[in-house]
Amino acid sequence: MGRFRSLMRMTAVRLSAVYFLLFAICAVVLVVYVTATASTIVEEQSRQAITDELSDLEQVYQQSGIIGLVRTIDRRSRQPGASLYLVTDPSGRILAGNVASLQAGVLDDRGQTPDAFSYERYSDETGGRFHLAIAEVVALRNGMRVLVGRDQSEQLRFRGVVQSALILALALMGVAALIAWFFVGRSALKRLDGVTAASTRILSGDLSERLPVTGAGDEFDRLSENLNTLLARISLLQVGLQEVSDNIAHDLRTPLTRLRTRAEAALSAPPDAREAREVLDQMIAECDQMIRTFDALLMISRVEAGSDQVMKSEIDLAAIVADVVDLYEPLAEDASADLVLAVPPALKAYASRELIAQALSNLLDNALKYAAAPDRQTRISVTLTEDEANWRLCVSDDGPGIPADLRERVLERFYRLDKSRSMPGSGLGLSLVRAIARIHGGRLLLADADPGLTVCLEVPKDERQAGERGDG
Repeated sequence: MGRFRSLMRMTAVRLSAVYFLLFAICAVVLVVYVTATASTIVEEQSRQAITDELSDLEQVYQQSGIIGLVRTIDRRSRQPGASLYLVTDPSGRILAGNVASLQAGVLDDRGQTPDAFSYERYSDETGGRFHLAIAEVVALRNGMRVLVGRDQSEQLRFRGVVQSALILALALMGVAALIAWFFVGRSALKRLDGVTAASTRILSGDLSERLPVTGAGDEFDRLSENLNTLLARISLLQVGLQEVSDNIAHDLRTPLTRLRTRAEAALSAPPDAREAREVLDQMIAECDQMIRTFDALLMISRVEAGSDQVMKSEIDLAAIVADVVDLYEPLAEDASADLVLAVPPALKAYASRELIAQALSNLLDNALKYAAAPDRQTRISVTLTEDEANWRLCVSDDGPGIPADLRERVLERFYRLDKSRSMPGSGLGLSLVRAIARIHGGRLLLADADPGLTVCLEVPKDERQAGERGDG
């Protein structure tokens, strides 16, 4: 009983029940309408035939009188399949015809009978069944009555057959619908039970579990595939969150430990203003580095969330790139790097001035940090180009580059090629640039500069394409 209630709660079963009821109602209405229309047509034809026959009998009566009329009616009543004929005297005694008895009161009124009446033929067996007919009664001048009618029993039997067929068809449809509901609903319930069981395991913490897919390609499979894709994404995000948490703990533990060590050393050493100032400067530098890490995390979250603070406007992209490169010229000289700029005179773009400048600054920081070397002259080039669909900002260097199999990993937060964490930085630079690319509807591309690395920020010119491009 509980399984039946579960079956009836299914939307598909409810829809099937509604469709069955609608079909049954339409079928009943259609059959009733067709039957009533057919009966009306047959009755009208019968009454017209009665009127025509009375016209013939009237001519016989005018030509041959009452004797000729009685003889004609007697002759016609004996023919196979004859209509109903009856001639009575003024007292109601039957003089001629093929009717043995009539429903009481039929001969009392002249004209067409409004409803069907019952009668019995001479040919019926004793105690036989009564028939139904419609007729028209004519009163002669001498008080005699003439009745001419048509039998309607076949029409009533036709109605009965149609009604029986309709009832049988509805019963068969109901049984077939119940059988179909049972098997289809049972199959659907099994599918739902499988989904419920998998969902229970997922809720218990097993994110490797997936919803069952039978390969039928129906709506259950499509739903399961979409949910499985969602689960895979959630699992990936959970792994990424775990890695980010581990990296945050690792990257912050070292500077916090150094802060504590220096503070303890300063407290245990004899008071010396100069040494205390140096320790405080070092501690402030460590705090600044941690603040920069948290600022980078907050900016990535803000950018990826599409915060209202990210304001876009029409800007001269070439001028912004030139300003950032000018700012990094002294740093490049200190790092023995040649900073080469190749931009058009002007390039209009709809973007965030601050975020584009931040992205270029991060790319230049990475290039100076990982490509520059004191024992050689490094070349770092910044190019800005455009085509019909996109504008592209690229930073290329001739340093060691990044292996092709790690180029996706370096875009993750806190991932660093320097596993020893000996070089300064937090591993958030490229993650922030990718977030900036995403909010502009673009993508971040890493390619081999042969030698070195080329990192390109590619953004579509059309603002409506925002969100339709995936990052590289």
